[in-house]
Amino acid sequence: MKLHALVTAGGVPEAGDPLYEFSQGRSKALIDVAGKPMVQWVLDALSASNSIGQVVIVGVDESAGLSCKKPLAYLANQGGMLDNIRGGARKIAELDPDAEYTLIVSSDIPLINAEMVDWVCAQVRPGEDEGLYSVILRQTMEERFPNSMRTFTKLKDMHVCGGDMNPFSIPLILSHTGPWEKIADARKSPIKQAGLVGLDTLLLLLLGQLTLEGAAARVSKNLGLRARAIVNPYAEVGMDVDKPHHLEIVRRARGQS
Repeated sequence: MKLHALVTAGGVPEAGDPLYEFSQGRSKALIDVAGKPMVQWVLDALSASNSIGQVVIVGVDESAGLSCKKPLAYLANQGGMLDNIRGGARKIAELDPDAEYTLIVSSDIPLINAEMVDWVCAQVRPGEDEGLYSVILRQTMEERFPNSMRTFTKLKDMHVCGGDMNPFSIPLILSHTGPWEKIADARKSPIKQAGLVGLDTLLLLLLGQLTLEGAAARVSKNLGLRARAIVNPYAEVGMDVDKPHHLEIVRRARGQS
């Protein structure tokens, strides 16, 4: 089964943001990494993947001069992250009414390759999963990127950070009655967010008493969706560029001095 990729590229660092000096008012996705816009490395990985059909990129347009070997469609920035994801999913549904899943990929993980894309896509259980969320073990991340200084969540059985390449059901994203609406409604309210996850779940997370499987099950139950967390063996999926030292890491990994 091929998935259509949805690349989120809507973030624009503002003056005062540590990445502003590198973006100069343009999309973060277009910051140079080893002679290419950061998002071009992501498109190269999707181009070489056997699991990707079409690609929709949200937040930049044709003037960016990007290329992709898969059919590529552009969509203007829809506002916030959730609005961009919903707009991108709607575009994919227009292009392919039979599409079941989209692979949501952040534009700021320029170290991914086709093997990593194929691995994530292969984890989807059609008809069972409504969403998969990649997590990377602390030891995996720190062995590959010892100075990344990521933020890790302490679980009972492991420390993990999040990955930025995750498959989700298109009907789920486009639903006006399902959990996606609840998530969108709560996106600016920490109190509502806590209510979605469940205060008991938050407490157990804070105490480090939840396993990965247990945490995923509780959150899925509270949101009313069928989602799983998967331990992704590729640290590159979690090596997103949030700060200048992350940019330095990915540039060095791509051979830029």
